[in-house]
Amino acid sequence: MKVLLIYPEFPDTFWSFKHALKFVDKKAAIPPLGLLTVAAMLPGSWEKRLVDMNVRRLKAADLKWADCAFFSGMVVQKKSALETISLCKKAGLLVVAGGPLFSEATANFPEVDHFILGEAESNLPLFLKDLEDGTARRVYEPGVFPEIDKTPVPLWELADMRKYVTMSLQYSRGCPFNCEFCNVTSLFGHRCRIKSTVQVIAELDRMYAMGWRAGVFFVDDNLIGNKARLKSDLLPALVKWQKGKRGITFLTEVSINLADDQELMELMTKAGFDTVFIGIETPDEKSLAECNKGQNINRNLIEDVKKMQRNGLNVQGGFIVGFDNDNASIFQRQIDFIQKSGITMAMVGMLQALPGTRLHKRMEKEGRLSGDSTGDNVDGSTNIIPSKMSVESLKQGYLKILDEIYSPRNYYRRVRTFLKEYKAPVVKTPLRFSHILAFIRSIYMLGIFGRGRFHYWKLLVWTQFMRPKFIPLAVTLSIYGYHFRKVSQKNRD
Repeated sequence: MKVLLIYPEFPDTFWSFKHALKFVDKKAAIPPLGLLTVAAMLPGSWEKRLVDMNVRRLKAADLKWADCAFFSGMVVQKKSALETISLCKKAGLLVVAGGPLFSEATANFPEVDHFILGEAESNLPLFLKDLEDGTARRVYEPGVFPEIDKTPVPLWELADMRKYVTMSLQYSRGCPFNCEFCNVTSLFGHRCRIKSTVQVIAELDRMYAMGWRAGVFFVDDNLIGNKARLKSDLLPALVKWQKGKRGITFLTEVSINLADDQELMELMTKAGFDTVFIGIETPDEKSLAECNKGQNINRNLIEDVKKMQRNGLNVQGGFIVGFDNDNASIFQRQIDFIQKSGITMAMVGMLQALPGTRLHKRMEKEGRLSGDSTGDNVDGSTNIIPSKMSVESLKQGYLKILDEIYSPRNYYRRVRTFLKEYKAPVVKTPLRFSHILAFIRSIYMLGIFGRGRFHYWKLLVWTQFMRPKFIPLAVTLSIYGYHFRKVSQKNRD
């Protein structure tokens, strides 16, 4: 059997980092970890070929070569998935699909032959047996949440590592929290299921052996879901792994309660973590209570962020507008919070009800769903009828936030706010040619022809005198700011 593992194209979003990638001649931020893991679970006799459409196009020669196509993706990739599935069917391929995009809406994909819903560890072996026996069903429903301590090392050999900025790795699945708008618990449950440290080190060793020397993204939805195991097992092993000056840094997603654990923050930075993404959502406690974000309530969120920054962790933040308790004041409150916090990479989106979430069920019951979610956090859309303002007022307020926080003046000022607090990470990335290339291109695109060139040079001069060791970081954040401005502008076009 010859199989294409196809990852549909992402639209231009905050998370695509499309406009920043051109500074370092990369095509995508991270490879499709799910498909590479599935590839390792397929029969060894099968021939496998990865087509990440964010890196290269699907060619006629690929379709002619293959017998079947395995698809995975997220909601935001729906348009590309539909188009590519049609191409595969016209070429006579068997089409198999799984992942979040297909989990709640199989009816939207009539050309798919087989759906493997839930996690591959549960259903993929059963499907493969049925396929061999000629009895494969069209839909394999999610089963129990499987343990992942036997999940194999992904087939990194299928990916062209030179095209990516970071590699990706998963330590755990599941989240102990139950935010109303989030589909993580419906997909992966509340209990954090964990890989062994041996598995994680084996994955890192494999990447390293293949020549990887840049960052690694732990894609866990909440890495600190099981803090005890993390502190006693994985992090000490990563600290040991880093010895020998490997210089590989990690980024991940965590919850805000990381700020409560000084020992954990110190262990994470010693292990090589220097960036964390946190769902802050809103400074409004009524809205936090509404969406069941209890872990963010009754605390000083700005001080928590700064505490992590002072421990060597660059905090990226997720923010949402459009909760039932939001009124017209929320837009300026979000702007003020983001500016004061020094969160440079603030991913702000309008509330959307994703299939499978408690929010989707509540909106459906209340008759307030206006269609399907796009899964795009920057397209200025919502599939919810707001309770306190019109959709147009919500969108205009949302666009105001983007205009303000990503204006050159405010963005570069926020970078300075961050750098004033930030402590140098324990694990330092060696200077590489890509860094020099990015700096040269930033001078040309941001310092000479950029709309905010005055603020770019002001930041670099300030950093040179006040925090000189952070010049590379200041350049990196300037490039990210360029990407965020370009993405934000698409809502105006």
